[in-house]
Amino acid sequence: MQKRVIFRSAWLPYLLLLPQIAVTLIFFFWPAYQALESSFFIEDAFGFSRDWVGLQNYAELFRDEGYIRSFRTTLVFGLSVAALSLSVALVLAVAANRVLHAATAYRTLLIWPYAVAPALAGVIWYFLMNPSLGIVAYWLKLMGYDWNHYVNGDQALLMVIVAAAWKQVSYNFLFFLAGLQSIPKSMLEAAAIDRAGPMRRFWSITFPLLTPTTFFLLVVNLVYAFFETFSLIHATTEGGPYDSTSILVFRVYNTGFVGQDYGSSAAQSVILMIMVVLMTFFQFRFVERKVNY
Repeated sequence: MQKRVIFRSAWLPYLLLLPQIAVTLIFFFWPAYQALESSFFIEDAFGFSRDWVGLQNYAELFRDEGYIRSFRTTLVFGLSVAALSLSVALVLAVAANRVLHAATAYRTLLIWPYAVAPALAGVIWYFLMNPSLGIVAYWLKLMGYDWNHYVNGDQALLMVIVAAAWKQVSYNFLFFLAGLQSIPKSMLEAAAIDRAGPMRRFWSITFPLLTPTTFFLLVVNLVYAFFETFSLIHATTEGGPYDSTSILVFRVYNTGFVGQDYGSSAAQSVILMIMVVLMTFFQFRFVERKVNY
């Protein structure tokens, strides 16, 4: 029987929650309110004056071909990063779960990339795929593929997708490995006795039992790709060439801090926030129904 905690004072639970509530209000709700308010104004470059324009900033965004292109780039980038990082991490977790010799060292090496800062991860892949110096670009050249992400937008987008996914694989690996180790061995042994092959056991038993972990990681990876890859893109391509890697979060910075258009930058951040909230709601409302707990 689970024991219920009873506080002697009715205010004690709220007092214990006060630090977390304060952090949430100060660092999330207040900036979100400021961005929402600023999106209805046009401000000068120094912030000394501003004029109310209502929804004009939003209307101009959806008339801007560059913003629509950035919107499509963000969707492609986010879905590609999530799919690549989750699939690679799942394969590595399955392999690590089967390794017996030097298992600890193997798992430690797979976790290390998560300790690398996003900007540093971008610099690493920038040098690996540099057309003049990069070893990966050299290998691609030997295979007859001319790599130059400075002028090829598709190649630049592929490079930042690989760099962002490589950075996130370790995080996904930890959760997948924990999920695999929590699956009862008796179920897999019973399936093996019934002559189910390794692939049949994986798709019929292992993967369905991993769906809660997969669902959680899908949401986390999409949020990571949308919000936490700014420094990676800034260190590698700076949104180029020709805005081919300018995702929404980078465009918010570029519009506000480089172009000094704070109203449009705030409107973009509000749209990005709404998009992520709707995406998360959709995931929990509809996709969760197909998750096996």
